[in-house]
Amino acid sequence: MVENLVIGAGPAGLTAAYALAKAGREVAVLEQDAVYLGGISRTVDYKGFLFDIGGHRFFSKSKEVVDLWNEILPNDFIERPRLSRIYYRGKYYAYPLLAFEALANLGLVQSAACLASFAWAKMRPVKSPATFHQWVRNQFGERLFSIFFKTYTEKVWGMSCDEISADWAAQRIKGLDLWTAVADGLARSLGVRRKGGSAAKSLIESFRYPRRGPGMMWEACAAKVKALGGDVVMDRRVEGIAWDASSRAWSVRSRTGAGRIETFHARNLISSAAMRDLVAAIDPPPPCLGQAMELRYRDFLTVVLIGLSARELPDNWVYIHDPSVMVGRVQNFRSWSPELIPDAVSTCLGLEYFCFEGDPLWTASDEALAELAKREIAAIGLMRAGDIRDCCVVRQAKAYPVYDEDYRRHVAAVREALERLYPTLHLVGRNGMHKYNNQDHAMMTGLLTASNIIAGEKLYDVWDVNEDAEYGESGLSGAREALTSERLVPRRAA
Repeated sequence: MVENLVIGAGPAGLTAAYALAKAGREVAVLEQDAVYLGGISRTVDYKGFLFDIGGHRFFSKSKEVVDLWNEILPNDFIERPRLSRIYYRGKYYAYPLLAFEALANLGLVQSAACLASFAWAKMRPVKSPATFHQWVRNQFGERLFSIFFKTYTEKVWGMSCDEISADWAAQRIKGLDLWTAVADGLARSLGVRRKGGSAAKSLIESFRYPRRGPGMMWEACAAKVKALGGDVVMDRRVEGIAWDASSRAWSVRSRTGAGRIETFHARNLISSAAMRDLVAAIDPPPPCLGQAMELRYRDFLTVVLIGLSARELPDNWVYIHDPSVMVGRVQNFRSWSPELIPDAVSTCLGLEYFCFEGDPLWTASDEALAELAKREIAAIGLMRAGDIRDCCVVRQAKAYPVYDEDYRRHVAAVREALERLYPTLHLVGRNGMHKYNNQDHAMMTGLLTASNIIAGEKLYDVWDVNEDAEYGESGLSGAREALTSERLVPRRAA
């Protein structure tokens, strides 16, 4: 019997385990991956080339989280500029936009048409916009919507912009419209830093980054948990969970890759596993099983191309808005950190394809995906097929919880049932809570959960931790008063 058992060695689970171990509490962590720690924040190693799955900037408003990063990894952060561009119809646009560059790329006729389209949208706005398309059209005009918003959004989420709710656009592009973008772009084109006011959050220009990728943070965290007397057990896929109400104890059955069954017993169970998977593993099934099984996830895969390209690419990543290719985004791993590349000459790019687990793209062979990626990287001009000497495919299931029209009702039903039936079950993290939060917000849910367990009472409601919550400014004590706005994922328009 262990006092605290954590399912999942991602940012939320390992943060909770570390906080508990520091407080002298017994803790063990079960991780299904046999090699990597960190979940989606892991760093994959292929022949000495290191890959960040999705790109993880280390930036947070929370002093507690920043202090924790520094405590776990005190000497291994580097400061990196955020540099990215948009690719559209054979041309590259800086993101955020540079006014003169965008004007030159679009040409006078297209630029004038964009301004006319914007003026028309302001004169004839869609009243009470319900869809992503309508909201962005009101803010930027129809032409800029089609150039800089439509294709990429539909690639990422696999649904039409006419089906996505307007509230996602309002939150994700908050504080930014055409006038803001033009004013900022003109200032940056002229090398002038704007004074007064606050920049829209879409315009953050630098971030910290572990020199050998985000997995470095979680490997160090797991080592500290072990040094404090805790345990982190790899290659353990949870298959069954049982609650004994009389003894108030959990039994968790896991299976190794070799097929060996092990059972762990615990007083407190902390889960960062996908909410749907957790509920499905509980025996007997709780009454919320049907609602949990309705929760959906968006998946993606990265095709990594390695070669000796003569072209230097300074970007962290390039957003591919062109509809002629399937790739949604291209990461340039050297620009995240030179130490991700084992030599001084190789180019290493990660092409990200967004999909649903089980669809034709997801189930395609690595060879077929490599050929697709080679064709598309040549088509957008970042590498020639002849420059590529090796490739690797990494699939990431359940990367993004989907906020469809019914998700809120399903999550509420699951939360109510689990809290009523299992008083020592604690949900944390992005997939554990089905909340599309960033890494630092996932970590805060782990910190608050550990604080609740140590105190023996519910001091904080971890569900108050959201993308826009200002909990960081008032510390842990301000978590109860955290704002309840959320980082939204597209859901269908009403």
